[in-house]
Amino acid sequence: MAGSDHSARRMPSLPWTVTIQAAAFAFAHRLDGSIRRSLFWLGDLKNGATPTPRSDAPDVRSADVTIDASSGLWARVFSPPASSAGEAPLPVVVYFHGGGFALFSAASRPYDNLCRGVGAVVVSVNYRLVPEHRYPAAYDDGVAALRYLDGIAPPDGLAPVAVDLSSCFLAGDSSGGNMVHHVAQRWTSMSATSSSPPPRLRLAGAVLIQPFFGGEERTGAELAFDKACRILTVARADRYWREFLPEGTTRDHPAARVCGDGVELAEAFPPAMVAVGGFDLLKDWHARYVETLRRKGRVVSMVEYPDAFHGFYAFPELADSGKFVEDMKLFVDEHRPKRLV
Repeated sequence: MAGSDHSARRMPSLPWTVTIQAAAFAFAHRLDGSIRRSLFWLGDLKNGATPTPRSDAPDVRSADVTIDASSGLWARVFSPPASSAGEAPLPVVVYFHGGGFALFSAASRPYDNLCRGVGAVVVSVNYRLVPEHRYPAAYDDGVAALRYLDGIAPPDGLAPVAVDLSSCFLAGDSSGGNMVHHVAQRWTSMSATSSSPPPRLRLAGAVLIQPFFGGEERTGAELAFDKACRILTVARADRYWREFLPEGTTRDHPAARVCGDGVELAEAFPPAMVAVGGFDLLKDWHARYVETLRRKGRVVSMVEYPDAFHGFYAFPELADSGKFVEDMKLFVDEHRPKRLV
């Protein structure tokens, strides 16, 4: 929480590969947080879709699908091996990548690699970015992706394996984690008030990975961990918010400050898992968010990684990255609807 006693521990030393990548990401930003876009795009390595499995993920296939041609919205669908006859259909995880609403794509190598290891059918959404598309374009795209999935008939047409739209999970990191909250709230609110037949797609859970929340106040973690890792700084976070939020608003806008009694939650808002890093400058906002959900009677678990910095999940060299994937798999397994035998 803001004002809490943050440890004076030093961040553990990182593998040289992680250090170099973090330094390169920092170099693609100016001191004021603005982005040297030509440098960033040069370093944003992409993976193509793989209709035949890759050697490093031999059981996973991927394909790109168009959601809305008019807006350029598309997604990459990752499919694990076909299950044996009689086995339960797989849950669907809709993933929103991070990057301050400004960077990366569903094809960016860290996200392509991450989505291959989830063990479900993963739909990684390539939503529109700032500065061309400010709030609420990203949220609109997230809801459009759910509508697309809900409209697939039969849903097995999504992937070469059986899928269960009543067991749909939202997951996302940083700005994508912010999207998870707002898209879940929109979807569950619309589902409750719809006069037409209810949607087949049911949100069974939400995984918010170091979600990008904030406010005008400077929290203890923001002051303590501003320089702990080059992936995210206070100046960079402020710049991302200025480019995303409606012009003339502050970081206390409801899109950013998702905590306190003013947060609206639909009755069907799904159980949530919030991943928190011990050296993440956003960790106080994460704690406030968890406290808000609990105070409003929602099911939420906070999973802490004490040695983790913001963005740790994108580096498979780090032990916490693999641990997080296993924790997410466990959350999905615990909250997916169970079939009656």
